[in-house]
Amino acid sequence: MTDDSPFARVVRVPRTGSTNEDLRAAAAVDLGSWPHLSVLVADHQDAGRGRAGRTWVTPPGTALTASVLLRTEVPRERLGWVPLLAGLAVQRACERLLTGAGAGAGAASGVRTGVKWPNDVLALGVGTADVERWGRDRKLAGILAEVMPGGGRASAVVVGIGLNVAQTELPVPWATSLRLLGADVDPAAALEAVGAELAPLLDAWEAAGGDADASGLHARVRETCVTLGRRVRAEQAGGGGPAGRAVDLDADGRLLIDTGDAVEAVAAGDVWHVRTEPTAD
Repeated sequence: MTDDSPFARVVRVPRTGSTNEDLRAAAAVDLGSWPHLSVLVADHQDAGRGRAGRTWVTPPGTALTASVLLRTEVPRERLGWVPLLAGLAVQRACERLLTGAGAGAGAASGVRTGVKWPNDVLALGVGTADVERWGRDRKLAGILAEVMPGGGRASAVVVGIGLNVAQTELPVPWATSLRLLGADVDPAAALEAVGAELAPLLDAWEAAGGDADASGLHARVRETCVTLGRRVRAEQAGGGGPAGRAVDLDADGRLLIDTGDAVEAVAAGDVWHVRTEPTAD
């Protein structure tokens, strides 16, 4: 952590099962030692969790695997914006690393990035072939936000971030890394870049009492959300879920899906994932 780091506290460990689980456990024992924007980062994570219980395993030293503790007094009903703001921060950091000082001589400066609602950051159109449900977009990062229990005025939220940084090979065809896209950076630099974007976004959101419209963040998230305008199916944990065209985000960050019969709102906590479907001919 540098003197101008956006993080209040950084704890690094060589290996862990899940940074989210470890940070949640540590904060539950002594929340006072984990101020707002504390981060636990691991060189190697072998039992990380994504949404719907999926595992997230990374080779040592190649990915950013970190969890950030946010402490906020915004109303709890507005906490649905946390993963969206984190996604925006990661997207902005990736774009800066790919096109700015972090990019190597061979960097693909034309790479565009976006957020697939609610929690994936994608490099857009970089694949050489279509992959089912992903097209030619490729996943760079995933985010998992979990609200810690507690009924006090302030909420504590653990935000797990898994960002592919230096991998030269990925285990699935729909993923990529900053290195494969031309950015010569390491996980430590990626962490600082994410923090530099996340801190001011959270400040603006909190200054508006969690009101994403008043802070201007609703519009900024909407601009980067590549899910909007596409046909999607929201697959819910209990089975089923609306399918149709994603048309907007509501004031609480829920995805609005026009099914043809009605517009239904889907909350991030109510879905396993949202898959992009091909538009019918």
